[in-house]
Order: sequence, then C-alpha cells, then structure tokens
Amino acid sequence: MSIAIVIGTRPEIIKMAPVIRECQRRGLDYFLLHTGQHYSYEMDRVFFEQLELPPAEFNLDVGSGTHADQTGRIMTGIEKVLMRAMPDLVLVQGDTNTVLAGALAASKLHIKIGHVEAGLRSYDRSMPEEINRVVADHISDYLFAPTENSKLNLINEGIPEEKISVTGNTIVDSVYQNRLIADRKVNVLRDLGLRPRDYFLVTAHRAENVDNSSRLKEILKGLHLIKSEFGLPVLFPMHPRTRKMVHEFGFELDGIMDIDPLGFLQFLQLEANAKIALTDSGGVQEEACILGVPCVTLRDNTERPETLDVKSNILAGANAEKMLMGAKQMIGCANHWRNPFGDGQASKRIVDSIRND
Repeated sequence: MSIAIVIGTRPEIIKMAPVIRECQRRGLDYFLLHTGQHYSYEMDRVFFEQLELPPAEFNLDVGSGTHADQTGRIMTGIEKVLMRAMPDLVLVQGDTNTVLAGALAASKLHIKIGHVEAGLRSYDRSMPEEINRVVADHISDYLFAPTENSKLNLINEGIPEEKISVTGNTIVDSVYQNRLIADRKVNVLRDLGLRPRDYFLVTAHRAENVDNSSRLKEILKGLHLIKSEFGLPVLFPMHPRTRKMVHEFGFELDGIMDIDPLGFLQFLQLEANAKIALTDSGGVQEEACILGVPCVTLRDNTERPETLDVKSNILAGANAEKMLMGAKQMIGCANHWRNPFGDGQASKRIVDSIRND
C-alpha cells in the first residue's frame, strides 16, 4: 500500500510526526505533501529539522487567502499530485483547510481517505474548523478517533462503526517522543531567564479572538489582571497575525513578555514547566493536559471536552474577570488527573489499522 501524508500547518506536522516515524520504522511506501497553508515549506523546514523528520516530497506553497480561495488552490494542487502519484490512501489530520481540500481531492479521485483525529466536535458551525472536520469525517474511509467520546460523536452522525478505530491521540505520542528530542537540543528556560512553575504561558491566534477588537482587548486586560494578581511573568509567544492586530487596534502590552513564535521543541519545554497555560488553541489544551499543566481556555466552547471532564482545563471565554477567576481556580488544583488522550501508541494503532484492512 502506498500512502500520501498531507500536511499544511505546524500543528499538523507535530501531530503527524509520530505517524511519519512509524511509516519509516516499518519501511512503508509513503510520501509527504506539504501544502504551505500557514507557511511555505522553506519556513517550515526548521520544524522538519527540529523534529528529525524527512523532507516533504511535494510542496504547494499556496500561502494565505480567503477560505474559499485557499481551499480551492490547495485542492487543485493536491489533485495534480495525486493524479501523478496515485497512492492507495491519503492521510489527513485535524480540521484545517488542508484537511478539507485533501479529503475532497482524494474522494473525487476514488482514493481512500484516513482522517487522523476524527470525531472532534465543538458544535459551533461558525468555526470554519468545525465545517472542515465534519466534512472530512463523512467522506473518509478510515476514521481514527482519539477517544471513545469522539467515536460516539461519529456514530451519532450515522457513520458506520466498522469505519472507526479508537486509537488515542497522536499528540500524546508526539509529546513523549519530542520531549526526548527537546531535552537533547534546547534549554529555553535558561535562554529566557525563567524558572520552572514560575510563569504563565499564553497563546492566542484564532480569528474569532484576535480579529475582534473587543475580544482581543478583554484577553489583554485579563493577562494584565493575572500579572498584577500573581506578580509572575506572563510569557506570550505571539503569532504574527495576533501581533499585527494588536498594533492595528492600538493596544498596549505593558508588562506582558511578548516574544516571537518559537519552534515546537522550545514551546514544548515552556509548556511542560509553566504554572498555567492560557490559550485558544485546541492542541495546547491537549498538550497541557498530557504534561500535567493546568489550562485556562480563552474560548466559549471546546472540541476537547475530555480536558473539562478530567478537570485539567476550564473555559473562560474572552472575558478578563473570568480569565482571572479561572487562573485562581486552576492554580490551586492538583494535577493528578488521568490523561484521557491515550498511552502514546496511537501512531502504531493507526498504521496497524491501515495494514490489517
């Protein structure tokens, strides 16, 4: 069986890295297709190098654009590659425009589709990610659900149970594998002059937060309240889109330690040693849960309800007072929760499922 692994964003690279390594380990016939949805392959090359992954064989470099324009260009580019290579299976991961375009292109060419991280639902159709993941699930042949909850979501939507495998989430594999690499390669706390469990870590990049002046203003106000309350550094590796909007809206970052985005290894070390993570990222909610770090989510909903169930995470929305209350609540919680995302063997189960079919 020949496999096309389609990726387009850094979170996809991180979560597909264990699957790529498992394909390498077994000597399978596969290739990587990088769409360049967020960054060009050249800008993402550092991620491949840091995570010790092979280079992508195909690079589309589609860049940014409206959802329709970007998705269309990705789909056209993927279709050309698939028509030339004609793999037996296309693997996509998550809920990006790359996932939607990759799944649609494969479906039109009657190539089987495997969706890694299937069945996540926020039940908020205003989020483009929700549309992407729902469509991908309903046209996929293999649905790799990370949890029983995700499997139930799929069954409730009428997807046949025989298509679904509960594998755990590859982010657990990635965190375990890449922490070992990080320990060999980086020491970001020393570089930034930080002490373990003595700082707050922040990420915010979702359009509904950073493109909305009132929501972004509330998030920044909340960060200032938290810094004032606890007197600890608030570290904010800032996504370029977020930095652009902060400047456009004329907001101040007084006292917030804003830095440029980091490589995954550095960020993983910062996550593992943070007092609390505050984020609107689904991936960071998962990673913090796995690492035993309390999380405050800057959204009104989450497609990772398992983190709420085990009490590693709390929803604060984009509300300064709720952010402060959430930080106070989470800072005192015991981090002995059970990791709901699996045992770090998801990539092996995914490849086993493909090979045994």
